[in-house]
Amino acid sequence: MGPTASGKTAVSLGLTLRLPLEIISVDSAQVFRDMDIGTAKPDRATLEKFPHHLIDLISPEERYSAARFRADALRVMAQITARGKIPLLAGGTMLYFKALRDGLSDLPQADAELRRAIDAEARQRGWPALHAELARCDPAAAARLKPTDAQRIQRVLEVVRLTGAPLAESLARRSEAALPYRLIQLALLPSDRAVLHERIAQRFDAMLAAGLVDEVRALRSKYRLDAALPSMRCVGYRQAWEFLEGGCDRVALRDNGIVATRQLAKRQLTWLRSWPEVTAYDCLAPDLLEQVAHTVAASLA
Repeated sequence: MGPTASGKTAVSLGLTLRLPLEIISVDSAQVFRDMDIGTAKPDRATLEKFPHHLIDLISPEERYSAARFRADALRVMAQITARGKIPLLAGGTMLYFKALRDGLSDLPQADAELRRAIDAEARQRGWPALHAELARCDPAAAARLKPTDAQRIQRVLEVVRLTGAPLAESLARRSEAALPYRLIQLALLPSDRAVLHERIAQRFDAMLAAGLVDEVRALRSKYRLDAALPSMRCVGYRQAWEFLEGGCDRVALRDNGIVATRQLAKRQLTWLRSWPEVTAYDCLAPDLLEQVAHTVAASLA
């Protein structure tokens, strides 16, 4: 586990050369097909040498959930262990890690018709107005969300309307299923946040140079997309969409993308600071792979 640009991919690839591991992606953006540059997917040659599970699962027109991830991950983990190998889950979507480890709350299934209705209301009234509505019927949930956090406002409103009760009541009804694995929980954390920020800037510049804007333009031509879809709310894609709509120039695109990626890293680090039973490593250490490999090998002995 670790924030964006912390070197998770490099460490994962290095570990698979030393140990009988298969990599499972824990990344809510890499599940989308044809979204390669902005999600920092490994290139084709790397994937041929080091196959990754749970990438390129769905169209950018579709939605993916923590519940679906947990089911998919458990299925793939069983297949890997049946082959006599060990699952290596690597990524930065902390909600997915939590869903896998702790199970899921007993929330109602997504209701496509209701979601379309909420999206239509948002187009007419704006997400801040729906946030205000949520504040009236579930103040505790609304207080944790920004008025512009469309994806989460939509889901919480959906749950509240389906159940007629605040989100906390549904969350309290947790359906737990024991995870049939012993976990070795490893986190890559920066000893110097400024260096991580520089890595983030360099990586976003590399994405722009590799054709991120052209990738989003091609996605808009190939699929029926809008800015509210989870795929187009991913960091980098949201900023490129705004640029293509004429909402900013290339300088602002770069600046906005870097700022949004830093904010993502901050949220990931906030999750990890409260994560129980985790062994942390300085992701900037020159011998990072050796440190992690030693811990894993010792834990498996």
